[in-house]
Amino acid sequence: MSKIRFGILSTANIGTAKVIPAMQQGEFTEVTAISSRTVERAQSAADELNIPNAYGSYEELLADPEIDAIYNPLPNDMHVEWSIKALEAGKHVLCEKPIGLSSAEGQKLVDAAQKYPELKVMEAFMYRHHPQWKKTKELVASGAIGTLTTIQSYFAFFNRKENDIRNNFAAGGGALMDIGCYCISLSRFLFGEEPARAFGRVERDPDFRTDRLTSGILEFSAGTSTFTCATQMFLSQRVTIFGTEGRIELEIPFNAPPDRPTRIWHTTSNGTEEITFEICDQYTIQGDLFAQAILNDTDVPTPLIDAVQNMQAIEAVFASGESENWESVG
Repeated sequence: MSKIRFGILSTANIGTAKVIPAMQQGEFTEVTAISSRTVERAQSAADELNIPNAYGSYEELLADPEIDAIYNPLPNDMHVEWSIKALEAGKHVLCEKPIGLSSAEGQKLVDAAQKYPELKVMEAFMYRHHPQWKKTKELVASGAIGTLTTIQSYFAFFNRKENDIRNNFAAGGGALMDIGCYCISLSRFLFGEEPARAFGRVERDPDFRTDRLTSGILEFSAGTSTFTCATQMFLSQRVTIFGTEGRIELEIPFNAPPDRPTRIWHTTSNGTEEITFEICDQYTIQGDLFAQAILNDTDVPTPLIDAVQNMQAIEAVFASGESENWESVG
């Protein structure tokens, strides 16, 4: 078998607009089925995206013996439940972030996955697989900016649509769960450890109850990470990484465009070097890396426990927003 055959759980926009087209271009991935709560909706998406099979329920898709793995872009509150059902059906699982509504829920998926050691499970933090982040990690690890001291990140958009799942509190909507999770993930990725404690300031929408503006500080043994994420602010994203001897700035750190080059800037006392990366699709790369882990029976690029640890930091920020004090992580 040279390609992994994926089935898609739901016609969520992240899947139909970004992930599915990207995986259809993969060297080791193909999308053979899609499902929805109605067969009409599934068939419409299948026709638009040239997917061979459409199912009117998630259960039907999981029962298809011709599917090797599933991609799960369901709402956050359905991630763990349907990922476990996919494992029980003998499918590998690539699940959208965040892994669930809590670290305890995420741990349930970790525990379930241990019962199926032959199956691969990974949280889909696609940004980590983009060459710009691999280079950034390499520069930090090599001492190219001296000792990593602090990271500043910002990620925001404006959306007050009542029927948007990202504004649904019960389903795990809000800024920190949807996009602030990237700011936390990248900080843990670059420091290479878990934060000891967190401080957060959370502003909630009076109607949705979701956090529309969250700022936080993560304290690591070697430094700090500060971030702001928002769902009702001007669309923008940027990350700057500071060390004792330099800094790195990423122009489009999270939603790296698949149709044009990306850039980062590495600045030291010798000046600024602009590093340009060729056009690529981070979703394609993510799918291929996950598929290769299946085909070669090797570890997935990001172990599932990382998803639980990210949730623990998210929970500490939320807890701090309530207590107005520093909160321990984990």
